[in-house]
Amino acid sequence: MPVLQITDEGFRLDDQPFRIISGGLHYFRVHPDLWADRLRKARLMGLNTVETYVPWNLHQPRPDEFRLDGGLDLPAFLDLAAAEGLHVLLRPGPYICAEWEGGGLPSWLLADPDILLRSQDPRYLAAVDDFFGRLLPPLRRHLSTNGGPVLAVQIENEYGAYDDDTAHLAHLAQLLRRYGVDVPLFTCDQPGDLARGSLPGFLATANFGSRSEQGLAALRAHQPAGPLMCTEFWIGWFDRWGGHHVVRDPAQAAQELDTLLATGASVNLYMFHGGTSFGFTNGANDKHTYRPTVGSYDYDSPLDEAGDPTEKYEAFRQVIAKYAPVPAEPVPAPGPKTAAAGIRLDSSAPLFANLAALGTAVVSERPLTMEQLGQDFGFVLYECALPAAGPVLLELGTVHDRAQVFVDGQPVGVLERENHERSVAFNVPREGSLLSLLVENQGRVNYGSGIHDRKGLLGRVMLDGTELTGWTSRPLPLGSLDGLAFTEDGDAQVGPTFHRGTVHLDEVADTFLHLPGWTKGNVWVNGFHLGRHWSRGPQRSLYVPGPVLRQGSNEITVLELHAACRALTVDLRDTPDLGPTEE
Repeated sequence: MPVLQITDEGFRLDDQPFRIISGGLHYFRVHPDLWADRLRKARLMGLNTVETYVPWNLHQPRPDEFRLDGGLDLPAFLDLAAAEGLHVLLRPGPYICAEWEGGGLPSWLLADPDILLRSQDPRYLAAVDDFFGRLLPPLRRHLSTNGGPVLAVQIENEYGAYDDDTAHLAHLAQLLRRYGVDVPLFTCDQPGDLARGSLPGFLATANFGSRSEQGLAALRAHQPAGPLMCTEFWIGWFDRWGGHHVVRDPAQAAQELDTLLATGASVNLYMFHGGTSFGFTNGANDKHTYRPTVGSYDYDSPLDEAGDPTEKYEAFRQVIAKYAPVPAEPVPAPGPKTAAAGIRLDSSAPLFANLAALGTAVVSERPLTMEQLGQDFGFVLYECALPAAGPVLLELGTVHDRAQVFVDGQPVGVLERENHERSVAFNVPREGSLLSLLVENQGRVNYGSGIHDRKGLLGRVMLDGTELTGWTSRPLPLGSLDGLAFTEDGDAQVGPTFHRGTVHLDEVADTFLHLPGWTKGNVWVNGFHLGRHWSRGPQRSLYVPGPVLRQGSNEITVLELHAACRALTVDLRDTPDLGPTEE
C-alpha cells in the first residue's frame, strides 16, 4: 500500500493527488463472519477507505487481560479491508465516544475514587500507556508504511469538546510514535472546538453534518494550509430509550454530501454501516438528565443494521460517482431473512432462586459500586435486613441507573436515574424482612464530564432518616447463563425471571427478534447476548446475525425484569421495528 502524504495543497498517495472518501464501519459492532460482506459493500458504494474506532474497554476488560481475538480480532479486520482494496483510518482513542459504554474507557479505571479521565493524571496516563503498548505493536504491519491499509491514525477524539490541555494531546501523540505508529496523525473536532482540540504540527479535521461550506471555512481559518477533511460527516443519528427513531431524508443528506465533495474536501461518512451495540455495550448521555442509548446503532446509514443497502446507499453512490470512480457492479441485493412466529419460551428460572450461579455476594457496611466489585456490565443485587415492621421511607443517595425495590421478594417500587428518583415508601411486613435492590447499569455516559460514571448505589441508604448498614453486594454481570436451573412449569413468574425456549430452523439467515407484550430485560440467542429489550421503545426488535443461528434447534433466553408476555412467546420476523420516527 502507498503512504499518505500531507502537503499544503492536500493529500497525496503514491505521489498523486488523493481524496479520502471513507465510511465508518466499527468491527466491534458487526459479527466477524460478516466483516467481509460489509467491506465489499463499502467498496461497491464507491468508498476507498473505511474508518473504525477501537474500544479499549472490550480489548482490555481487566488491567491484566488483553484480547485481540474473535470479534475483537482487529488485525483480521484490517487484513480483510486490505484484501478488498480499502484503506483504513484508525481511531484508537483511548477515548472514542461512539455512543459506546463509557466512551470506550474501561470501567476499572473508575475503581480509583478520584481519578481524572482524559487528563494528565499519572494514573490515567499509566493505564493508557499500558493499553497502547498492548494494542499497537500487533498493528504495526498493518500501517501503510509497512505495506498495510492504515493510512492515518487519530489522536484522542473530539478533545476540544472536553478540555483544552494541549500537553495531554502531545503526550498521546508521543505514545503513538513510541509504539511504532509512523503514519500521519490527526485530530478531529466540531468547528467551534478546533482551537481547543487541535495539536500544533498535526493535521486538524472537522466534524459536522450540514452547512459543509461553513464548517470547512472554519477549518481553513484555523488551519490555513493543508488538506480539508470532515472526519465525521453525520448522515444519520442515534436513538435513545423513550425517544423517537431518528432518520434523515436521503435526498437532503445526499445533497449535503455533494456540497461537501464539490469543495474538493475529503470525507468520512458517519456511519456507512452502524451495526449493533450488542449486549450491555450501549452508552448514554447526561446533559442534566441521564438518557441511555438503545442497542441498535442502525444510525439511518447507507447500510442498515442487517447490512442491507438503503435508499441512501444508491443516493450516495450517485453523488460519489461525480467525483471518483465507482465500481460498475450493481447495488447489492438485500440478504435473505429467517422468520418464525409464536416461539414459546416454556421453561423458566427465577433470578432470585439462581443467585448462587450468577454471582458471589460481598459483605460490607455500605453498598459497593460496580467498580469496587470489579464489574463492568449488568446488575448488582444489594440486600439488607430491615430493623422493624411498619410503614417506612427509603431514600437512596444516588441510583446509577435503575433500581427495582423488593421486600421479601415482593416488588414495592422502581427508582430511575433518568427521572431523578431517589425515594420510595412501602410497608415492612415484619422485623428482619429482606430488602433487595436490583440495580441495572443502563450504559455509562459516553460524552462530556459525565464519563466519570460509576454504577450501582452511590452514597448512603437511609431508612426514615437513619442509615442502613450491613449489606451484601452481589455482582450479576450475566456473562454466562450456564448455571441457571430451568423448570418447565409453563407459568409466568413474579419478579425477575429468565425464560427459555427453542425454535427449529431449516434455513439460517439474519432475522429480527420481536417481543410483543414483554416489558424490560435482556435477550440471548444460542448464548449470544443480543442486548436489551424495553417496551418504552422506540426500538422494539433486536437484530439477530445469521452466524449466531444454526440449522436445527436454536435456544432463545429472555430475562424479563417485570411482566412477561402472557403467552410467553416471541417472534422471529424478517423486518425490524426501530420505532416511530420524529414528525
